[in-house]
Amino acid sequence: MATLSSLFGLSLSLILLLLFHNSFAQLECDQGREQSPWQSHHWFRGQRECRFERLDALQPARRIQSEAGFTEFFDQSNEQFQCAGVSIRRRVIEPSGLLLPSYSNAPCLVYILQGRGITGTVFPGCPETYQSFQQQSQQQREEGGGQSQRFRDEHQKVHRFREGDIIALPAGVANWCYNDGDTPVVAITVFDTSNSANQLDPRRREFLLAGSHRSSERRQESFGQQTYEGQYEEQTGVNILSGFNPDLLAEAFGVNREVARRLQSQDDRRGEIVRVRHGLQFLRPSVREEQHEQYSEGREERRKGGQCNGLEEMYCALKTRENINDPTRADVYTPQGGRITSLNSQKFPILNLIQMSAERGVLRRNAFHAPHWNINAHSIMYVTGGRGRVQIVNNQGRTVFDGELRRGQVLVIPQNYAVLKRAQSEGFEWVSFKTNSNAMVNQIVGKASALRGMPVDVLMNAYRLSREEALRLKFNRGDQMTVFTPRSQEGPF
Repeated sequence: MATLSSLFGLSLSLILLLLFHNSFAQLECDQGREQSPWQSHHWFRGQRECRFERLDALQPARRIQSEAGFTEFFDQSNEQFQCAGVSIRRRVIEPSGLLLPSYSNAPCLVYILQGRGITGTVFPGCPETYQSFQQQSQQQREEGGGQSQRFRDEHQKVHRFREGDIIALPAGVANWCYNDGDTPVVAITVFDTSNSANQLDPRRREFLLAGSHRSSERRQESFGQQTYEGQYEEQTGVNILSGFNPDLLAEAFGVNREVARRLQSQDDRRGEIVRVRHGLQFLRPSVREEQHEQYSEGREERRKGGQCNGLEEMYCALKTRENINDPTRADVYTPQGGRITSLNSQKFPILNLIQMSAERGVLRRNAFHAPHWNINAHSIMYVTGGRGRVQIVNNQGRTVFDGELRRGQVLVIPQNYAVLKRAQSEGFEWVSFKTNSNAMVNQIVGKASALRGMPVDVLMNAYRLSREEALRLKFNRGDQMTVFTPRSQEGPF
């Protein structure tokens, strides 16, 4: 009877646990589906007065070296980043380099500028579906009660990434990365520190599960009415296990004290990117199997239209990477002008959790990215190649930025500020990270633009034009939309 009661109690507990997980996941799914594009899951943004009176092209301010790579950080105290509620870093992982596991207090998007490798994102509550076995000897089978196999290893799914991929990482989820290629992996990461998933303070905090990088330099940072005193955000990463008592840690993990000390990375000066001497061994499908899996995942997500059902589909089965560099996926393409590719939660459902989206732009020689504004998001633009002239205008008609951008620079484009881009002779390429899962853009001119949607008489009276001039203004660009082909290869901008 006692055994029956125990089994009943265990079954009831499991049922309640599953109901809790499914209810929680379904709630998150419903929130993702019902949220208006004009709404936002942000709370720090807007709590301080942000004028954006002058914008600057920014470059990394500090570098931290590791054994097998380095990390560069943009100055998080810069007013542009504070107002936009973001933090940015650029990371280089050398061949055979392993980025040690860590998690952050803010969700982020990672863009792979160069290289290829393997990444693993460990979602809590999801099963370790990658398993391997080894055959036991006859003696082991006899001692083990006839078992013919035993586990060698098991872990959650790993994914291959390549140049042009966007990788989405939710807040508080552990992630690691390994470069198994022949060239360095270069990645740019933008954290949305103002996201409601961050309940700490408006700074990015890195929580290392292994490794360490230390510094004693301190500074003050002000956010609105509050002042935070602490280390530079790029120097806060110290192995979180190092703060526990070694004896308690050894007992919790079931290991001896020496192993516990190693878990704490004591006397380990390799940094957060370490070199794997003889290659990293883990379970993964063949390239053909992985390609088939990616195709099946994409087809299933398109069939469901980005909807999800329960914990497994909410977290465990969601894709965490999508390529934005493939020309065949462009939303707008002009042979002589270039292309624009957007990645939002309709195409990439995990962005419902991240509450961010991305855009990839490629302009050919002297081509224009039509004048426009971002309706519901700030845009953080990172230049990936070439050079381009960019102008940004605020609500007072004042030019807050007018300059040339080149590879490696970052520019914050505030919500609703009008922006115009033109490629120079070598072309212009960028990736933009936007602070809304379904960022929307309104074009000023061209097909499907604000001016095209207005009656001719409105344009005549607004700009004191003749009817013929207003018609030319409205239809001069024909069917061109977003990307404009240069009318000539010469001439001033």
